[in-house]
Amino acid sequence: MREIYDAGKVWVIKVGSSLLTSPEGLAVEKVTQWVDDIVYLKKEGIKVVLVSSGAVAEGMGRLGLSERPDTVHLLQAAAAVGQMGLIQLYESNFMRHDLHTAQILLTHDDLRSRERYLNARVTLKTLIDLDVVPIVNENDTVVTEEIRFGDNDTLAALVANLIEANTLILLTDQEGLFDKDPRLGGAELVGSAMASDPRLKMMAGPGTDIGQGGMITKVQAAQVAARSGANTIITSGLHNNVLRDLAKGNLSGTCLKADKPLLASRKQWLATLAPQGQLLLDTGAVQVLRSKGRSLLPVGVQLVTGRFTRGDMVSCMDENGQEIARGLINYSDEESRLIIGNSSSNIESKLGFLIEEELIHRDNLVISR
Repeated sequence: MREIYDAGKVWVIKVGSSLLTSPEGLAVEKVTQWVDDIVYLKKEGIKVVLVSSGAVAEGMGRLGLSERPDTVHLLQAAAAVGQMGLIQLYESNFMRHDLHTAQILLTHDDLRSRERYLNARVTLKTLIDLDVVPIVNENDTVVTEEIRFGDNDTLAALVANLIEANTLILLTDQEGLFDKDPRLGGAELVGSAMASDPRLKMMAGPGTDIGQGGMITKVQAAQVAARSGANTIITSGLHNNVLRDLAKGNLSGTCLKADKPLLASRKQWLATLAPQGQLLLDTGAVQVLRSKGRSLLPVGVQLVTGRFTRGDMVSCMDENGQEIARGLINYSDEESRLIIGNSSSNIESKLGFLIEEELIHRDNLVISR
């Protein structure tokens, strides 16, 4: 599993409510340790996105609520109040290291819509390139029960899919996944397994009163992350320097491995999406896509057919009418018709705005033949 720790990789790190809260409020000392570890990871060349629970729990403390609300409006109120303290805590700790943070609040609809999926993806990747630490949480203040992620384990897995992270770290108050309920005695820690193993769900148990997720949600999250080729580590966030130790290759907890590597899994997912339109490419563009693995630029497109919006899947056709590639497009059909045949430098003058320089970025493109 050496590939988990290599520098230059992207980690999504999720911190659960049970770790973030204490009888006095947010666990300030633990947050300080995790931030120091993340700074160490960044110095080692590991890019980090942090997914943090704790807003509702912090809001409960500020509002004097002893039990987690069971109505949506009270949950939303607690989240709105608590998110302020949660972000302030992270921001102040990262500023000790002269690092900026960014708050990203997502709902399920944001990742279900391909247009908003692309927007979220580009924003997160841009923040990472700017050396900013994105701090992601579910947008509890606007969601309803029908569109809630339900737990931030699932959210973290979807973020891992979104940015093609190679590793998902789920920090919890347990050592990892055990083969049976450790409270009953005789349980053994599962050191490593395939995320697709159906026996894992039978080993998992319920969660706590503060957080919604238990070990079962972590197993399910690992299976979601594995769809895009990410490995998942479930480990205790109570240990000092746990993230630093993982970066050094000292695995603790449970590692749930993906069946397929990152790139193959994402390309496989792209290939399953139904095209909403077609782009007719010139000979030069066909050659560039096939032999050089580059992005598709507007200058290489001769004709646009079909109706589609930003984020939809489109087919890329050669002059013989054969599909040579397909991918998620950055512009609608009307916008694409205005810019095809033009240099990328002319997109803004043609449309009055610039979303991306490419019609289809190579990360969102899969070669068909």
